[in-house]
Amino acid sequence: MEFLDAVFGRRTTNGPFLPDPVREDHQQLLIRAAAAAPSQFNSQPWRFVLIEDRATIDRVAALSGESMTQVMGEGTFFHRYRKYFRFSRQEMDRTRSGMLFDRLPALLRPFTGQVFTESGQKMMNRLRVPQKLGEENRKLVAGSPLLVGVMLERGEYRPEALSGFYSVFSMGAAMENLWLTTTQLGMGIQFVSFPMEVPDDLALMAVYRLGYLPEKTRRPAIDWSSRERKLPSQFVFRESCTTPQTGWDEDTRPGT
Repeated sequence: MEFLDAVFGRRTTNGPFLPDPVREDHQQLLIRAAAAAPSQFNSQPWRFVLIEDRATIDRVAALSGESMTQVMGEGTFFHRYRKYFRFSRQEMDRTRSGMLFDRLPALLRPFTGQVFTESGQKMMNRLRVPQKLGEENRKLVAGSPLLVGVMLERGEYRPEALSGFYSVFSMGAAMENLWLTTTQLGMGIQFVSFPMEVPDDLALMAVYRLGYLPEKTRRPAIDWSSRERKLPSQFVFRESCTTPQTGWDEDTRPGT
């Protein structure tokens, strides 16, 4: 698969996965791709926990289902994200943004036009629609063969400082690498938790310098190299945050 095929073929998987375990060599490739992402001063602030234990996955699934039930029942989910919902191809063609819900569960179809109204919310709650959606979400998570927890070092994650943004930016780059790699491996991926709240307006976060490269170059007066990468055992854990991944450190050279 060509790189741009993976970029443009990237998708979020909303449906179930096969029950087959994710091969360990595929898990290792996903992590290696994530770790190849850029980070400020080569800090590599990310940490990953790979979870295959069935009991742990079931607990995460239960929490995910309960969270969905709660926010759907309160109406906060629909109120916060209503501007991103599209219920027709015509609306999507007009806005060119948001999410097109052209396939809805049968229990939601009667409320398409009223989902954002107080009366529609009361009717959905009376029919226990939030509970049914929460249970469907629980089943999807519980049927996943692998969960990946993504974290940042608290010392690097400082929301009040510019460097804190850089750590989040680096984590996003790492996850994009991982996400694109799932496309090449024929895998699917989806967020489990609801997205975090963000400011409603836009702000300038970074400026990049771009241009074509000459055929021959000299090293600039100020130059650096950052090809080294941490060993997987330093930032990948198995089942919990206290059990480092073993057996992956031997195959960490770029291109291998």
